[in-house]
Amino acid sequence: MQARHLVATVLVEPGAVEDLELRVMTDDMWLWPVRTAPVVVDGARMEFQLRRRLVEQRQGTWDDAAAWTPAWIGFGDAWHEFGPDGNVQPSGPLPWAAHQRLWSALEEFGPLVRYRRRLSGIPTVATDQWPGLNVR
Repeated sequence: MQARHLVATVLVEPGAVEDLELRVMTDDMWLWPVRTAPVVVDGARMEFQLRRRLVEQRQGTWDDAAAWTPAWIGFGDAWHEFGPDGNVQPSGPLPWAAHQRLWSALEEFGPLVRYRRRLSGIPTVATDQWPGLNVR
């Protein structure tokens, strides 16, 4: 089975992306807009598909976010152990404190962020720029 990196997928009002990124960084989390993530082969296509799926799943309740920025929020070194080759080597489940900090940070942005309280996994492969993360 291929390694996975746990992320929250969110829709962010474009003017709030940088502020949200700075906020989650204070808790050793990172935010990457899907379109510009260096780990994605076709960012524009993935952004379109992800945004469309998220908006359509909510059957009208998220229609105001139809042009917002899809982003991934992942967990930094403080939340994971890295193996000698740079791959993420989780010692167990993600700590509950990580979940709490993420949801708390997102709640601070209220109507500027749309998300579900659920993490998903994206495939990971080690790269020079980011140990353990390279979506292909």
